[in-house]
Amino acid sequence: MDVPGPIIIFDTDCVLCSGMVAFVLAKEAAPRLRFAGAWSEEGLALAARHGITRHDLDETFVVIDGPRALLRSDAALLVLRHLRAPWRWLSAASLVPRPLRDAAYVFVARRRYRWFGQRQDCTVVPPDQRHRFLGLQTRPAPP
Repeated sequence: MDVPGPIIIFDTDCVLCSGMVAFVLAKEAAPRLRFAGAWSEEGLALAARHGITRHDLDETFVVIDGPRALLRSDAALLVLRHLRAPWRWLSAASLVPRPLRDAAYVFVARRRYRWFGQRQDCTVVPPDQRHRFLGLQTRPAPP
């Protein structure tokens, strides 16, 4: 699981989250970012290694960048810094205080299924990008 470059752990069942991954793949300045499904064995293990629970994964995507794990708006800002201009310029939102950024993030995150939809394993990985994805699987069914 030691893959060079930041790793984005995202909800593979969330249409918004999967769309974000497709957007990143299309707008990335250089192919450095890696991806892991939040409900995959690899995604859950990476998250747990950083003290992030399944409940946390229901509310945010995570970016593992070396020894640190970034959540909510901090994770989004790191991803923005990896995109080409003009998208990278949106990382200037880091000037907004974190509590305000995170409040906006949480507002959207709590409504993402209602607004954008949810489909089991809706992530479509382009064949030429598969090497950048760790363990894409759907969320286990509740007991």
